[in-house]
Amino acid sequence: MKHLSSVKSLGPLAVFLQSAAFSAIPAQAHEDKSHDAKAHCEAVMTSVEKAGFADTVTVTCEDDRAIISSDTYPAHELMTGIVGTNEQVPLPAKKYDAPIPLKPVLGDTPQTRDAALGVAVNGVPIFDYTGGGEMTEKDLHHHQTEHDTYLTQQLDICGGHAGRGDDYHYHMKPVCMIAQMENAGNDAIIGWAFDGFPIYGDNNPDGTPVVEGMLDVCNGQTDQTYGYRYHTSKHAPYIIQCLMGEVGDLRELPRTAPLTSAATGQTVEPGQPPAGGVENLIFTQDKNGSRSMDYSYHGEDYYIRYSPSGTENCYNFETKTVTNDGEIQTGEFCR
Repeated sequence: MKHLSSVKSLGPLAVFLQSAAFSAIPAQAHEDKSHDAKAHCEAVMTSVEKAGFADTVTVTCEDDRAIISSDTYPAHELMTGIVGTNEQVPLPAKKYDAPIPLKPVLGDTPQTRDAALGVAVNGVPIFDYTGGGEMTEKDLHHHQTEHDTYLTQQLDICGGHAGRGDDYHYHMKPVCMIAQMENAGNDAIIGWAFDGFPIYGDNNPDGTPVVEGMLDVCNGQTDQTYGYRYHTSKHAPYIIQCLMGEVGDLRELPRTAPLTSAATGQTVEPGQPPAGGVENLIFTQDKNGSRSMDYSYHGEDYYIRYSPSGTENCYNFETKTVTNDGEIQTGEFCR
């Protein structure tokens, strides 16, 4: 796993002695709260430090944004338990820079995106629960059962999988990451949304349960310190499913591009989910960066294997996939 420099600390997290009463009118939320940009920066940094991920995640603050940078490749088990595979595997990103506004402003219109809506404190992007393209605002109010990545068995035991960019990300509560957190508990921030608001677990920070009807359509509620906060949940939508705060241009938020062929420069075509799913999928890796995803389909064994090629951000692949009718293919592919 690639190690990045440690978090640059700006000092201890500020203690807030005042908290404004949060108005039910979203437009007033930012005006009333006492949390300022410096304190917000320190809160983002501290959330990473206290969780114990400062050796692989960096946080810097500039231009009213905290940038959470990582290779998006977590140090926990990956891909185990997936049935509805898209025959793509997780690779480290070059550098994933997740921008977190330091002066978040709550809006009144939920925003959706067919990509990450935030980032976990271990640097792994957080998507909504679906895998069927961008949801409309109308879709947010109805469970998209056919696109539910959990119900369609697309997720591993940690709540994530590899997407179109061979990028690992979460679609629901990141249970394996939480198990690794040094400060795991109800009051621990597990991630940050791209509108600047924090993400917590299933309960309120004080340990009280989040009861039915408490969360809005984006899986969030008011917060005395930050003005607003998101939660994970045991039932759909499981995690943040839209952004309730102001973001600006959603197109400027980070994405992980698909791999390209070192020989041709062409983008790799996406894998196709084998009908009915696969069996016995297991992902293994060694300390030298060699990784293998092995599985079976209709009694036949298939695999995707890769190792560093010697060129930075490039990998030598050998694959036998259902997508390619079992034909063994090799090649060098790069970020």
